[in-house]
Amino acid sequence: MEFKIYRAKDEELIEGCRRQNRQAQKRLYEQYSSKFYALCCRYVKDKMEAEDVLITAFTKILDKIDQYTGEGNFEGWMRRVMVNEALSYLRKHKNMYLETTIEAANYEPDYNKLENQLEADDLMKLIETLPSGYKIVFNMYAIDGYSHKEIAEQLGITESTSKSQLSRARTALQKSLIETEQHIDSKTEQV
Repeated sequence: MEFKIYRAKDEELIEGCRRQNRQAQKRLYEQYSSKFYALCCRYVKDKMEAEDVLITAFTKILDKIDQYTGEGNFEGWMRRVMVNEALSYLRKHKNMYLETTIEAANYEPDYNKLENQLEADDLMKLIETLPSGYKIVFNMYAIDGYSHKEIAEQLGITESTSKSQLSRARTALQKSLIETEQHIDSKTEQV
């Protein structure tokens, strides 16, 4: 029952936006802007630039809302517009460099040492430290749910490059997580 209520509210907003009702557009923005701002920040480091991406993407959503057919999740449709706009921004500003060479792995993390002391915010901060190519592929695959084929098409790379970028991102994150856990453990022992 709750899903139908949520869906009905979205349909109301969508219809209002299709009629270019300013109140409906404002409500849509207010309802989703904070969630999508966080998404934009995952791709674009600078907060002001991420806000520009958010506003540009919302403008596109409102301009192209007639293209939403009602099939699938509306929020998912908007998410794709947001991700596409963030990727477009990165391409335009040449901030996206995908690492494609195979590097020697000097460190293989011990996955058994990881504990669950970190919060989601901490993990997002660690993702921010990844090299740009790793971060973009990790965000698209692990967080936004794109397939390797979709990532390859969006970024103009091969599926195998997407897979290797994801693998390297995971390895780098796991290494960072272990280092963070060890740092937390050493502080705890000092107390």
